[in-house]
Amino acid sequence: MGCDHNCDNCSEKCESKGGIEKERLHELARVRKVIGIISGKGGVGKSLVTSLMAVAMQRRGYRVAILDADITGPSIPRAFGVSGAAFGDESGILPMESAFGTQIMSINFLLENETDPVVWRGPVLAGMVKNFWSQVIWKDVDYMFVDMPPGTGDVPLTVMQSLPLDGVIVVTTPQDLVEMIVKKAVKMTELLHVPVIGFVENMSYFKCPNCGEKHRIFGAGRAESIRKETGKVTEELPIDATIANLADHGKIELIEDNLLEALADEVEKV
Repeated sequence: MGCDHNCDNCSEKCESKGGIEKERLHELARVRKVIGIISGKGGVGKSLVTSLMAVAMQRRGYRVAILDADITGPSIPRAFGVSGAAFGDESGILPMESAFGTQIMSINFLLENETDPVVWRGPVLAGMVKNFWSQVIWKDVDYMFVDMPPGTGDVPLTVMQSLPLDGVIVVTTPQDLVEMIVKKAVKMTELLHVPVIGFVENMSYFKCPNCGEKHRIFGAGRAESIRKETGKVTEELPIDATIANLADHGKIELIEDNLLEALADEVEKV
């Protein structure tokens, strides 16, 4: 009551100031940096960006993990070709590992069938994300990427308030509608005092395999305007059937191009 929303000289531990106690990491786990991948809208490619960032940091010699917080729409296990049931005992749950050593925890590893729907309400979904942080024995991780569900609801809010995020990467596409919705997600990070590391404009263009010309299928890209407006690194990802096929067949770690390298540089500075 009587709050003027100026946190600088305030001693209260309210939600907007980040005063909520962070969820404790499992006592046997080690995670150094945590990066969230967010967007205000679904279908823009957060899971793809999460996967590519994990691959980029892994190729730089870091130990990498992915916490799949998109409980109702998990796609990380398929992209990395990982399936089966996660093993656990009284000490905790062990993450699954990809062929190249990326540690992954996803709801798919806890379901009888990966196609079984998760019909849970928001608080239960948020609780599961907390469990992935506090009950999984993450093994000496340098960079953990959190693939978050779209929007500004229970689960994204839980991740930003309960996990010690060192920053977020915002994913968008060229359409005006998406840009407007993504701005909502950016404002959410500002309210919760989580820094934005950079942006990725997915499906930015299609590069003709014959002439090499870039075609802006969804209209003029916003990457340059985002760079000027925010001063943050902004990468462009093309519409590329090769990338899609690798993800569909669980071989995203075999991608030849070193995509998102400038953003990987920024993550390394965190």
